[in-house]
Amino acid sequence: MPRDSANAISVDELIQAYTLGYFPMARAREDAAVVWVLPEERGIITMRDARAPRRLLRFIKSDPFEIRINSAFTEVINACADATPIRPDTWINDAIVEAYCELHFRGIAHSVECWREGKLVGGLYGLALGAAFCGESMFSRERDASKTAMVHLMARLKIGGFHFIDAQFFNEHLEQFGLVGIPDADYQEMLKPALKTEADFFAASDQLSTTRVLQSITHTS
Repeated sequence: MPRDSANAISVDELIQAYTLGYFPMARAREDAAVVWVLPEERGIITMRDARAPRRLLRFIKSDPFEIRINSAFTEVINACADATPIRPDTWINDAIVEAYCELHFRGIAHSVECWREGKLVGGLYGLALGAAFCGESMFSRERDASKTAMVHLMARLKIGGFHFIDAQFFNEHLEQFGLVGIPDADYQEMLKPALKTEADFFAASDQLSTTRVLQSITHTS
């Protein structure tokens, strides 16, 4: 697997890279090249251990957002690529946007979106490969919007028979959802059977009720 590649990304090679544990990142938003990354430690949320804070689940119970699936994938990835005061630069460049939009058109990449009064206020996107969901990035324009999208994603994946979410890197922010760090060797052993297993991102249909979401996710204090 090449470590660097300039300009356009071959979508077929991108899918193959994921089956080997690699994923692309740009060094900066305006950089035309990508680097193929294989972390020594992987951040994983197994569907068995997926959970969320009680406070967040109470917030979701109030139906603060309209949840949509795949209605604005391009908007979501571009929002994830935008600079923010907290995140002045991102790893998502034009080549990545183009490639993942193509994956979306092929039915492989999906977005979970939070809307309020007709405006996209948060969401996330990633790839469904077998029973593995490779989470890519999330964004939030309102408090708890990206976290709400995450809870809806976890419920959908549980219902659809997925094994885990690959969050790529371990980070403390996602620990509240059950994220753990594991060595790459362990990740590879998890990935192999997941790729051979059939899971259904749409088993729960596009409109997953709040009640079913809350029934699917274990709460923490």
